[in-house]
Amino acid sequence: MKHESLDHFLKSGQAALAKGPVALIFAEDDVELEGTLHHHLKLGFKSVIAFMPNEFQLETELSDQVHRVALKCVPRSVVFETINRIIQSAPNVWLYYCYNAEYLFFPFCETRSVGEMLAFHSEERRNAMLGYVIDLYAEDLNAYPNGVAPDQALFDCAGYYAHARHDPSGQPLERQVDLSGGLRWRFEDHVPYERRRIDRIALFKAQKDLALKPDHTFNEPEYNTYSCPWHHNMTAAICSFRAAKALKTNAGSTFDIPSFLWRNSVPFEWHSRQLLDLGLIESGQWF
Repeated sequence: MKHESLDHFLKSGQAALAKGPVALIFAEDDVELEGTLHHHLKLGFKSVIAFMPNEFQLETELSDQVHRVALKCVPRSVVFETINRIIQSAPNVWLYYCYNAEYLFFPFCETRSVGEMLAFHSEERRNAMLGYVIDLYAEDLNAYPNGVAPDQALFDCAGYYAHARHDPSGQPLERQVDLSGGLRWRFEDHVPYERRRIDRIALFKAQKDLALKPDHTFNEPEYNTYSCPWHHNMTAAICSFRAAKALKTNAGSTFDIPSFLWRNSVPFEWHSRQLLDLGLIESGQWF
């Protein structure tokens, strides 16, 4: 299922946007692209749409299961423009977005589908779900010079911080926080200030006039909140090699980082229970 452009997909691929949840995967390069697609297919998305250049290769099995849209995901603004066009083309549909070498985890995702999870979330009158971007990284950067090693992934089990988010006048915004931690926090000298946050509203219901901004927040304030006013809601995690890959492929940082290891590095078990136990995702009232 190949589409020669976003315009072509929006004309001929509307069936893929008719029922959610829909996963939008943006390939900045081809690192771990197939692993990313396989992971999200297993979560139970109704459609998985992969945006990638024509020269990227996919195995036949994946090509038969995903909608492939020809797109170069640079500059980074292209991703946000694409998501906003899809939002307007898929009203009331739950959408999810991530990049290659990123993997969604939510409470009990090993035994429950993303559709089941969002059905419960919707019953709690929520139209968006906060996600934490948890940085994954290789232990041995000599063996894995781009920092990506799914079979030997590590992550930080501590060192995450929440700060109250403020409006332009300096007033705190209700139920909104800026989150920091992981590689962006430990190697902040190599990360632009505006790229250091690890909060991302990765799951959301499209609606008219909704727009995703370049800082991964929405123009609708309630979409940016971590919970409703009366109790805690579920949260998710996007476990991501993206920061490690960027730090080790950028000439300005790679030689300053011989290793990502520190005292709080632990093996990633690829299971939601580990994230729940560490408080990195929240099950809310869903048991």
